[in-house]
Amino acid sequence: MDTHKIVLASTSPRRIELLRQLGLDFECFDPGNSENSTQTDPVERVKENAEKKATSALEHHKYRIVIAADTIVLIDGVILEKPKDRGDAVKMLSTLSGRTHKVLTAIAVVDSATGKRAVAVEETLVKIKELTREEIESYVDSGEPLDKAGAYAAQGLGAVMVERIDGCFYNVVGLPLSRLHSVLLGFGIDLFTGVRQH
Repeated sequence: MDTHKIVLASTSPRRIELLRQLGLDFECFDPGNSENSTQTDPVERVKENAEKKATSALEHHKYRIVIAADTIVLIDGVILEKPKDRGDAVKMLSTLSGRTHKVLTAIAVVDSATGKRAVAVEETLVKIKELTREEIESYVDSGEPLDKAGAYAAQGLGAVMVERIDGCFYNVVGLPLSRLHSVLLGFGIDLFTGVRQH
């Protein structure tokens, strides 16, 4: 497989580590401020953001397979993205405390050589246990929530707050690997065999 021809349009340490976990050789591209969709429909918002990230990478990479993703948290019809500041993180976690919310991640894959595109959305339900004000404040003070959608990291210290997950765990981290595999098959890339079919 021409794995050097894969570009991840992300600088997220979580997404980079997950792709490495699959044994992929790839390069990263910083999509900059591409998470600026104004769509009010949560599914359309993550899809648009992921596609914008992928498109930003296309301008700099020819003959590449570009992978991009965007994740949001949804509760009571309200979209929670990355908190603006400490107070916003505390507010988000207070809202999520003791309740179940949805995590939506859109994956956009584009072949810059052919223009072929595919976008898929994964949904996972997450139950956060009841949190005290002190627990929320301490967690926010750790700094971990400040660059995470919904203000928590299921793969970090935030794992102690997660009571139950219904669906793909990797979706909550930010890159649903099973769904990614399915999408890449449509581009002739099989992660099991490491072979790209032409």
